Amino acid sequence: MARYTGPKSKIARKFGEPIYGPDKALERRNYPSGQHGLARRRRKISEYGVQLKEKQKAKYTYGLLERQFRILFEKAESSKGEKAERAGGVTGEVLLQMLECRLDNVVYRLGIAPTRAAARQLVSHRHITVNGGVCNIPSAAVKAGDVVAVREKSKALEVVADSLRSNRVSKYSWLEWDGASMSGKLLNVPERSDIPENIKEQLIVELYSK
Repeated sequence: MARYTGPKSKIARKFGEPIYGPDKALERRNYPSGQHGLARRRRKISEYGVQLKEKQKAKYTYGLLERQFRILFEKAESSKGEKAERAGGVTGEVLLQMLECRLDNVVYRLGIAPTRAAARQLVSHRHITVNGGVCNIPSAAVKAGDVVAVREKSKALEVVADSLRSNRVSKYSWLEWDGASMSGKLLNVPERSDIPENIKEQLIVELYSK
């Protein structure tokens, strides 16, 4: 399936945020790329444009294509389960919770991979297990209580070792990490206040509601 593989700094400058992590290019030029980048930043954006930009930012942040994102939104909108109840039935919050509980995102949050793209690759290449069984589906939903681990024969991978040295998992209260077994557990679905991404989910809901 097609994925965006172009310059990440270009996308970060488009949104004016380091959505792929620290970016020196963004720090130097915090405006859209191209000949008219500064002029575009000064131009007033329509309400639709603001909503569309927020949806695009969420898509790029979590690495989803349009069809995947739309399907996930529809699931969030029709959700009547535990996630909806915890979020008070607010579609935007449920959407973000579903994005956070994707296997590739959980692998990234646990610190097993330095980026979501790297996490997606680890999952696809069968380096990750869920509850003891290999899972190669990046979009698989991780549930509370599930244990996500590095496959035994993959524990020596350099990308995994380098990423784990950063020990980012301590920042997330909904995750528990066991360094000895190189495994982590999703303790609970994160509340909206626990999700660090700067995404205005209500704008996405308004866009799809048109």
